[in-house]
Amino acid sequence: DTVFDLGSISKQITATAVLLLAQDGRLSLDDDVRRYVPELPSYGGTITVRHLLQHTSGLRDYIGLLNLAGYRTDDVTGDDDALAILVRQRTLNFAPGTDQLYSNSGYFLASVIVARVSGEPLRTFVQRRIFAPLGMTRSHVLHRVSDLVPHRAQAYSRRADGTLGLDLSRWEQTGDGAVWTTIDDLARWDANFATGLVGGTWLRTQLEAPGRLDDGRPLPRAYGLGVRPERYRGQPVVRHAGSWSGFRAELLRFPALRTSVAVLCNVAHAVPTTLAERVADVVLAADLASPAPTSASTSAASRREPERMSTVAPTQVARVAGRYTSDELDTTWTIEGQDGRLWCRRRAQREALVMQDADTFVMGPVTLRFTATTSGVPPGFTLDMGRVKGVRFRRVP
Repeated sequence: DTVFDLGSISKQITATAVLLLAQDGRLSLDDDVRRYVPELPSYGGTITVRHLLQHTSGLRDYIGLLNLAGYRTDDVTGDDDALAILVRQRTLNFAPGTDQLYSNSGYFLASVIVARVSGEPLRTFVQRRIFAPLGMTRSHVLHRVSDLVPHRAQAYSRRADGTLGLDLSRWEQTGDGAVWTTIDDLARWDANFATGLVGGTWLRTQLEAPGRLDDGRPLPRAYGLGVRPERYRGQPVVRHAGSWSGFRAELLRFPALRTSVAVLCNVAHAVPTTLAERVADVVLAADLASPAPTSASTSAASRREPERMSTVAPTQVARVAGRYTSDELDTTWTIEGQDGRLWCRRRAQREALVMQDADTFVMGPVTLRFTATTSGVPPGFTLDMGRVKGVRFRRVP
């Protein structure tokens, strides 16, 4: 009866909401996203609803963008914040339909589309069209962090000293996450893939069909609509994991064997994907092929990371120190030297920059590449961080 945050397992429920509207004739997966979200810039190529749901839109991940803009998960942010930062983006990670990179922006925008097409928020649409018909009485889409959730789990992560502390988010966006449910309700959702009570067999087929790039090539990593159609030990599986704040989750389904494994955790160090597979290994032992042999460990040379320098020469400090602003993030960073090191200040945060080469610095998961110039003073830098590529900063007085 305990209620957990599903994290990204929510994406298959959002995809179902979009498909139900398509089934109703209210939209098409091949519609231009700007038909429903005209605020988005034109990037010279059409981004379709299908691109959003298969992570082939090229849109930068809004979570990464808000992080880079200085927002933390314990700050309250909502739909307006996410939409505003997406509207400010002037370039994409890649041209729509030409590549695949997981991006929460697609499913957040899908929730916006559901609301604008149906005339009701995603939480209301999902409650009426999915949860109520399936008897998922303990499930809901959390839209306000202040909402009371009976029997909800708290979430935790380990501190540096090994003790546990609360790890809860105050972000209020929906679509890419925000579905809260119980193990029993998740079993009711999973059963719909067999019964077709909501959406029929057409819905299941649409969700599970492996996507393709616009030129017909299979996606680099198999993905349907909110689910991953893969194979595990010789059996076809449909799966997805979830991770948000201290919650971790996995839903692993073996359609041919009519068996599913659901794991919901509320500690950040849990590994539910491995736990689900271990359960399947026991329950389905007679039906699974022998595990593939593990590959030999890579050599130390292949594992070696680029040399990084924590101290920086005074001439290098003078060269890159300064104020830099990004219109796409609506933020200004200050890079300054102290005690032979470079530091980056953004909002209330201060982090050290570690040099990889004369023009490249890293700051945790962030890579800054300063523009090479003969004058010695770079006019700016481009930034990469996981699902966010090529954000430009320019030097300002």
